[in-house]
Amino acid sequence: MLAMVCAALPAQAGTVDLDRYLRQQSFEDIQISPGGEYIAATIPLEDATAVAILRLPDMQMVGNFKPPRNNHAHTVNWVSNERIVVGLAQKLGARDAPQPTGELFGINADGKRAELLVGYRVQEGQGTYIKVKKAGDVAAYMADDLPDDDRYALIEVWPFSDDPYPQVERMDVLSGRRTMVVRSPVQRGSFTTDNQGEVRFALGAANDRVNKLYYRAPGGEWSLVNSQSVSGRTEVPLGFSADGRLAYLQVEQASGPDAIVSWDPETNERRTLLRDAVVDPHRIIRQPGTRIPVGALYLGDTPRTAFFDDASATARQYRSLEAALGGPVYITSSTRDGSKLLLETWSGRNPGDFFLFDTARKNAAHLASRSHWIDATKSAEVRPVAFKARDGLPLHGFLTLPYGSDGRNLPMVVVPHGGPIGVFDRGDYDIESQLLAAAGYAVMQINFRGSSNYGRAHTEAGRLQWGMAMQDDVTDATRWAIAQGVADKARICIYGASYGGYAAMMGAVREPGLYQCAAGYVGVYDLPLMYARGDVQKTAFGLTYLREWMGRPKDLADRSPVNLAESIKVPVFLAAGGKDERAPIEHTKRMEAALKKAGVPVESLYYPTEGHGFYTEEHRTVYYTRLLAFLSRSLGGATATTTPAGKGKAP
Repeated sequence: MLAMVCAALPAQAGTVDLDRYLRQQSFEDIQISPGGEYIAATIPLEDATAVAILRLPDMQMVGNFKPPRNNHAHTVNWVSNERIVVGLAQKLGARDAPQPTGELFGINADGKRAELLVGYRVQEGQGTYIKVKKAGDVAAYMADDLPDDDRYALIEVWPFSDDPYPQVERMDVLSGRRTMVVRSPVQRGSFTTDNQGEVRFALGAANDRVNKLYYRAPGGEWSLVNSQSVSGRTEVPLGFSADGRLAYLQVEQASGPDAIVSWDPETNERRTLLRDAVVDPHRIIRQPGTRIPVGALYLGDTPRTAFFDDASATARQYRSLEAALGGPVYITSSTRDGSKLLLETWSGRNPGDFFLFDTARKNAAHLASRSHWIDATKSAEVRPVAFKARDGLPLHGFLTLPYGSDGRNLPMVVVPHGGPIGVFDRGDYDIESQLLAAAGYAVMQINFRGSSNYGRAHTEAGRLQWGMAMQDDVTDATRWAIAQGVADKARICIYGASYGGYAAMMGAVREPGLYQCAAGYVGVYDLPLMYARGDVQKTAFGLTYLREWMGRPKDLADRSPVNLAESIKVPVFLAAGGKDERAPIEHTKRMEAALKKAGVPVESLYYPTEGHGFYTEEHRTVYYTRLLAFLSRSLGGATATTTPAGKGKAP
C-alpha cells in the first residue's frame, strides 16, 4: 500500500501546526494502465509535478519522470500497456492555473525510451530518435490515445506562427514521427473524435471570443453546427453513443445550468438526457473500458452522479460503489477490458482516497491517500449555504466551521475566490480553509456572480461587475452569516488571492465597519494596469477578455483600490511575488504606497523569486505565519506553531 503510517505531533494549545496543511500532497491523480499491470501517479513537488510509474500489485516504482522547475505533468495518457505520454504545463506560482506548454513527453513503464516527442524544446539532430521528428516550432496536445492502436495516437498541433488554425496529426508514440490527418475549420479549434478514432468535431473561436462548433461525418467535409453569435450559447461535444449514431453535447441554456443532450446528425433531432436543477455537469462519466459517455458528476451542495439510463450497468455499478464507500465516487480510469477500476472518493473533510476495484471479485482495496496524515474525522466541517442576493439572484457557497464548534457566534474570515470568471468554490477539501478553521475561524466562500458551475446566466451576470454587483454578493454573504448567528459581527475579516485580493480591498473600501481587517495575496489593485502589464494583455484574445469582462481602462479607475485607499479604515496585510506575470508586483507596491499615504496601517511581504503564489516551503511557512498573526490581532484566533526562519524582502 502507498499510504504510510504517520503520527503527526499535536499542535500546542492555541496554535496551528502549519506543516499539517502546507506539506505537499502525496498524489494528485492516479491512472491504471490498459492491461492493469501498472499505475501512473502524478506527484506534486515544491515547484514541479512529477510522474511515478508503479507496478501492481507490489507497488514498486519502475519508472519516473520529473520535469524542469516550474513545469508540471498536466495530463497523463496510457497509450499502450507499456507506454505513457505526458503533457507538460507551466506555472510560475502556486496560484497560477497551469498553462499547457504544448510539449508531449513519452516514457515506457520501465522508465526506458524517455524523451520529448514534440514541443518547442525539441532540437533536431539530438538524441537517438530525434532525427525523425519535425522541428519543435509547434505546440501539441493529446486528442485521442487510440485504444486499439499501441503505436500511434492523435494529437492537436498548433503552429508557432500567425496561422490560427490547428490540425490533427497522427503521431508515433515511440519516435515522435507525425503525419497530417485534418485541419480545423475554425480558429483555435479543439477536436473531438468518435469511438473509432475518427475526428468528428472542432470547437473554437477567433479573437472575438465567439465560439463555433463544426461537425464532419467520417471522411466528410466540415459543416457549422452552432455559432454562439447566432444561438447565444456554447455547445461542447462530449463523445458518441456505443453505436456511433448519436453525438452527445453539453449545451448552455438561456437560464439555469447546462444540459447534456443527444444529437442525431442525420435527422438533427435533439433530446435532453441530463440537467441538474442548480449546477452544470462537472465531469463526464464514461462506460469503463470505453470512451462512451453515460452520465455526469455534479458538484452542488454535495457531489452526486446522474446517468442517461439509471438501469445501465455503469449506473448500477456506481450506486453499489457509492453505498459501499459511503460517499461520492468517480472512476478515474479502468483497464481496457473493464475488469479493474481505479476509484477516487473524497469529501470536504478528506482530500481524497484511491481504491482499486476488482469487478469479478467485487472487492475494493485501498491504494493510496492524497494526504495520508490528514484525519478526516478531525477535519473542519464543510457545510453548503444558499440564499438570494439583494437583487434576487440565487447564490451558493460553502461555510467551513472549526472542528468541534457549534457553529455559532464565531470569528469569521470571508474568502472570495480568484479568477474570477470561470472559477468556483467546490466544497471539497480546501487546504487554506482548513488551516483558517484550525485557527478558530469560520470561513465563508461564496460563488458570486461571474463564477462558473451555475449556468451561463450566472456567469454572464458578472460581466463588467468588478467592484460592483460581484462585490455586493460577497457583502451579502457576510451579512447572511451574521444574520444566521454564525459570525460575530465584531470579528470578521476579508482575505483573498488574485481577484480575491482585489475583492478583499474593495470590501474594506465599500463596507466600512463590516470588516475588521483585510488581506490580499498576489492581488490586482490597479485595474487599468491590467492593460499594460501582465500576461493577459499580451494577446488579442486576452485583450478582448479584459474589455468584455472587466471593462475599458477609462472606466476602471474609480473601481481600483489604489485610488480608494483613503476609504479603508482597517489594518491591511499584502503579499506578492516579484516574478508574478498574472498580477505583477506593481499592483501590490502601488496599493501599499497608497495605504501608507492615506495613513492606513499596512504590513507587507515580498519575495523577488516567487510568482503568482509562493512555491518555496520556507516562504509559504513565513507567509501563513504572518497571515495568522495578522488575523489574530483583529479577530483573536490562533497563531502558527512554527517561527519563520526568514523574512521576505522587497525586490
